[in-house]
Amino acid sequence: MKKLALTLLVAGCAFIHSQANAFGANGHRITGAIAEHYLTPEAKQQLSNIMGVETLAQASTWPDEMRSDPDEYWKKTTPPWHYVTVPDGKSYEEVGAPEEGDAYTALLAFKKDLQNPKASKAEKQRAVRFIVHLIGDLHQPLHVGNGTDKGGNDHKVEFYWESSNLHRVWDSGLINKEELSYSEFAQWLQAAITDDELQNWQHTDPLVWMAESQKIRMEIYPEADAKLSWDYKYEHMPTIKTRLKQAGVRMALYFNEIFAK
Repeated sequence: MKKLALTLLVAGCAFIHSQANAFGANGHRITGAIAEHYLTPEAKQQLSNIMGVETLAQASTWPDEMRSDPDEYWKKTTPPWHYVTVPDGKSYEEVGAPEEGDAYTALLAFKKDLQNPKASKAEKQRAVRFIVHLIGDLHQPLHVGNGTDKGGNDHKVEFYWESSNLHRVWDSGLINKEELSYSEFAQWLQAAITDDELQNWQHTDPLVWMAESQKIRMEIYPEADAKLSWDYKYEHMPTIKTRLKQAGVRMALYFNEIFAK
């Protein structure tokens, strides 16, 4: 069973791209490490042919790391690809993507690159790195933003007695409070995934992941300037862990389908 065959964006409501790093480096690496366990032999071989020794965990942080590149592609073109905007009471199908694209449209475009026999190896490497990253992004609830507060970046809170914002809390704050390396965290989470969960999480349609994140997003907002610590972590850490596990499983499933013979 464990071998699974497996926004309308209004001007002024975009994320501040330097802050929109879903799950942070550790979170992204965790999802990539989990995915490695559920790849089919065909997918593993194809990924090896493209990426060499670079693992999915290593690939997962590349789109964020490249934001320091001064090239216009990284400064202006790619930032909107890390999130989608779906206002409360709407669905993504109703609002669609902005002209510059978003995480949903980028994910579909990079999938086509991987399936294109004429794409160069460099293009396919870029596609793999973005796919790994964007699947993680779409499972972080605040990367399906409501269009009013830059995905929680403008929602100021105090997290364990330090000034922060809700987006940062969900990107990295809650995960880092576990004080585990990404490999330890991934190992613990992967070992806890049940057969029933694997069966229930077999969704490769990003619209499903986005709808899940939107629902979670509506349940995690504290009062502005709230003081968050042990109680908030106790309440929401199970959700973080589930989303990390789901992202890893679905990432493998996504690649399995792309590389199926």
